[in-house]
Amino acid sequence: MNDARRTRISKYLALHLRHQPEAIGLMLEPGGWVPIDQFLAASAAHGFPITLDDLSEVVERCDKKRYAFDPTGTKIRANQGHSTDVELDLPPTPPPAELYHGTATRFADSIRAEGLKKMARHHVHLSADVATAVAVGTRHGRPLVFVIDAASMSRDGCIFYRSANGVWLVDAVPPQYLRDLPTG
Repeated sequence: MNDARRTRISKYLALHLRHQPEAIGLMLEPGGWVPIDQFLAASAAHGFPITLDDLSEVVERCDKKRYAFDPTGTKIRANQGHSTDVELDLPPTPPPAELYHGTATRFADSIRAEGLKKMARHHVHLSADVATAVAVGTRHGRPLVFVIDAASMSRDGCIFYRSANGVWLVDAVPPQYLRDLPTG
């Protein structure tokens, strides 16, 4: 499969496993899972046929590990990033002392004043390393990275989760737990 086809399938998965499963007649099960046979049939019925081999290649080759198969290999889900109503059934997980959030500089003043909000998603997404946060911020413009005092947030009662692909999730990050990462 070429890169363009892989990207199209990945975007299709994001749309229908994260945001609009009902648009192709799917309903997410607890944990965000969808039976693979139902997903493939629904995709074909809606003019976007995907083979099981195509699906497997996208899941396996996605560098961000956005999607996962269940242990039985019969279901698929998006690991995080949902705007649709779904409970991912992730266990609360103690965070490292610091986490990072990449964004564009144009959002800096708002974030400094109001903190990080989940907006249309279920959680705020945080990275365990600076490089990932910079890459995320670059997607939205000139990047800025915030350092999150996750240890203090956790001590103060905030609950963190870690998705299957290593993205840290939290309901919100109030401004007192944020600081700009100094840049060179």
